Amino acid sequence: MPTFSPDDLLKQIQQRQFQPVYFLQGEEPYYIDLVADRLEQTVLPESDRGFNQVVLYGKDADVATILGQAKRFPMMAERSVVIIKEAQAVADLEADKSWPFLEAYLKNPLTSTVLVFCYKHKTLDARKKLGKLMGEKAAVLTSKKVYDNQVPAFIAGYVRSRQQSIGGQATAMLAEYIGTDLGRLTNEIDKLLLNVLPGHSIDEDLVQRMVGISKEYNIFELQKALVQRDVLKANRILSYFEANPKANPIIPNLTLLFGFFTKLLVLHQHGNPSDADFKKLGIINSFAQKDYSLAMRVYDFGRTRSIIHLIRRADLQSKGVDSGSMTDGEILRELVFLILHPVPLSAITG
Repeated sequence: MPTFSPDDLLKQIQQRQFQPVYFLQGEEPYYIDLVADRLEQTVLPESDRGFNQVVLYGKDADVATILGQAKRFPMMAERSVVIIKEAQAVADLEADKSWPFLEAYLKNPLTSTVLVFCYKHKTLDARKKLGKLMGEKAAVLTSKKVYDNQVPAFIAGYVRSRQQSIGGQATAMLAEYIGTDLGRLTNEIDKLLLNVLPGHSIDEDLVQRMVGISKEYNIFELQKALVQRDVLKANRILSYFEANPKANPIIPNLTLLFGFFTKLLVLHQHGNPSDADFKKLGIINSFAQKDYSLAMRVYDFGRTRSIIHLIRRADLQSKGVDSGSMTDGEILRELVFLILHPVPLSAITG
């Protein structure tokens, strides 16, 4: 049986074309949950779920229990559904002793049962017996990790699927602020969709209000201050961060700065980056492209590389490495000072 994309499986489910066994695996849990939830909500009407739908959790289940449930005939219903969440935690799933029983069932599954394995954060080894058998007998979805440059397209597609639109700056802010956590990202977009005015698109003002980003004092404004070498603005933002540490934790801020300067380093390697080069890095908004173009003039290749080292150093300091009694606010303030006032790395690291 071929592997399927999330869209393939969702389309089949909508058309009520159900497979007897699903094996949903991979590093990105969003699509695994999406397909499993759709099966949970679609295969059986709500009135039949009490007797014919079972949800097991991997840490509390073994192969014998799973197969015992899968072999049960439905009670006064066309089908039964068995969903194993966190299937990677089933202790004997890949054990030799379980192999004959799994093989026997997968080669001849009960057609009235829809059996769903949710195997998160990793994949079966396709060279081993269970991986081969699942590939042959189950509908396999391999949910791959989404890269930073794929996030803007995901946001636009998700909003479009909800019959709404989103501005380029708002897309860039969500992509930068939330990153590749698709579960959190879709939750935030759903919140935005509930608050967007009829006839309007999601814009940066709505994102700032609903996602908890201060309009004047946020990491994007700090990033802009660094690009424009606006020392006064940078210090105002740092003071706000220090006064509101819970709303501005250092690790996400360092992550965003690291992402910005890493992309800047890649752009330097292109020399004179084209529009396609920007888009490969997920920089699709014209305003963001202007910021990066200005940053390339302000911070040359060597300086950009040094800044990345400084951010890594600050990350280690935030985790207690060579930081002494420095607070998170002091670590970030020192980092910003060193970005705006170049000091040889050898003088800092000794």
